[in-house]
This record gives sequence, structure tokens and C-alpha cells, in this order.
Amino acid sequence: MAITLTYIQEQLRPELEELDRIITSTLTSSSELTNNIVTNYLKNKGKMLRPIVTLLSAKFFGGINDKALQGAAAIEMLHNASLIHDDVIDQATERRGHATINNVWSNHVAVLVGDYFVTGALRCGVATGDGRILSSLADMGRDLSLGEIDQVDIARNHNIDESTYMEIIRAKTASLFECCAEVGGYANNAPQTAIDELRRYTRLLGICFQIKDDTFDYYNDPIVGKPTGNDLREGKVTLPLIYALSRTDLPERDEMLALVNKESPTGEDIDRLIDYAKRAGGIEYAYEVMQRLRDEANDVLSPYSPDDTVDQFREIFDYVIERKL
Repeated sequence: MAITLTYIQEQLRPELEELDRIITSTLTSSSELTNNIVTNYLKNKGKMLRPIVTLLSAKFFGGINDKALQGAAAIEMLHNASLIHDDVIDQATERRGHATINNVWSNHVAVLVGDYFVTGALRCGVATGDGRILSSLADMGRDLSLGEIDQVDIARNHNIDESTYMEIIRAKTASLFECCAEVGGYANNAPQTAIDELRRYTRLLGICFQIKDDTFDYYNDPIVGKPTGNDLREGKVTLPLIYALSRTDLPERDEMLALVNKESPTGEDIDRLIDYAKRAGGIEYAYEVMQRLRDEANDVLSPYSPDDTVDQFREIFDYVIERKL
């Protein structure tokens, strides 16, 4: 039987239900407004990929225990805090097909709710009773913030190449996945060398996740919840266009580079850049990179004897490449 993400979720159902209970109880407050907003938000949670990776990491190192569950809850709340804040920055009106908090209430309320999720994550981090897990969460939060700030800085200077792009997405996205491996390992007192190896796998997974996410910007899909070209409107040049702009053999390349460097590109400029990235093979190149990352990740797992957890890690990488949302 082929392993699917749905199968993995089903195998982890009791643990994921306990995780939901921890998150709900941690975020329950005396504020009726906060409870209303949080309850509605949690009804539309995504695939829970990061908690799943955390729980699989714990299984990989010995078993899922309370430390792993509390750590997974902290990671999920920090992730959701970043999404809520991102929606404010992007002025997004929908996420996963549902109205965003900033759309229903206001930017002010959304920022405060995002901050409230951060405090929930801190409480779960403390509940682990493990300073290593708290340190990992703190490092991840720092990397995530710095990655986003660096992206803004580079967008202002219109100067990015593939290696810089990779470092940004390692910080702003893959750091979350690396933290998943660390929490699972620390929860079971695994050797640091083994944790570092699994961190390498999850780093590759996180980089791949962001590359796939960036390809959505080149297609109009209301389910994704952001309009085509939204990254470019914010000055973010992602892998498909980075590759296309490296094609010095194409006659339009210099003209497209000038459009990227414009202070305020028009809607027509963005449409032309998206079309150019597609025609120049940018999407195909992004998939080639993702497949290389998967091959490298499989090499990380190759020394380990095949079992359910190893197979599920491999399946998650396939899911990340093939996902539609």
C-alpha cells in the first residue's frame, strides 16, 4: 500500500487529537473576543505538517511523549502566529479559502492575536521542562524573523541570486522544520549527532516546501489565498524568476531585469515577468531543484533500516513536491 499524508495523519490520530487539546486549552482565555477569534481560526487549520514532522521525529528517536507533544504544540502556534502576521503584511483577505483575521476584524486585532499565539507557544515550551527545547524554539523564532527581514532588505535593493534566495528560505521556512527534528530528538534525549542528521533532512524538506510555495505565485488559484504575482508586487523575486533572469541567452532577459529593478512595477509589468519566467523554464527548473533536494534527503535516510517512520518521512517529501495547496 502506498503511504499518503492522509494515512500518516490517521496513524497519528490519537496524538494529533491530544495536540489539538493542548493547543485549545493553552489558548483558552477569559476574553470572549479572543476565544471567538481563536476558535474560528483553529477550525480551519491546515494539514498540521510541522506537528506531524515533530511527532515523526519523536517516533524516529524512541517515541511520542508529553515533551514532544508540548513542543509540537509550541511549533504549531509559532507557525500560526507567523501566518497571522503575514496576512497583515500581505493585506491578505483569505487563507485556505476562509477570511483572514485582519479581514474580518482589523490589522490591529490580527497583530494582537498573532502575539497571543506566541505567548501560547512560550507556555508550551516552558511546559516541556527542557531548556534545550526552549533554546531550539528561540533560535527558530530568531531565524524566522531574520529571514523575513533579510527578504525585505533584499527586495528593496533588487539584488538576489539563487544562493541568497536559498539562505533566506532556509531561515524563514526551513528553520521551523529543523526545530521539529530537534524537539523530537530532545524529547527522547537522543544523541546530538543523530539529531543533527535528521535536522539536515528536515532542512531540505523545509527548503523544498518554500520553493513549492513560491511556484503558486505564478498561477491564479483562489484556494491558495493570494493573487498571482503577489510576491513580485512586494519586490520578492523567487526561484522561477531568478532562474529565468540568469538566462543571458534569451533576448528579453535585459528588458525583464529592468522591469524587476523598477521602483514601482505596474500590473502589466508583473504579468510580463510571470509570463517570462514560465516561458524561460523557471517552473521546470524549480521542480528540478526540488527533485534534487528529495534525492539528497533520501541519502540522509539511506543508512537507516526501512520502517514505518522512515517510509513516512519519505512520503512527506513526495507530498510537499506534489501538493496543490
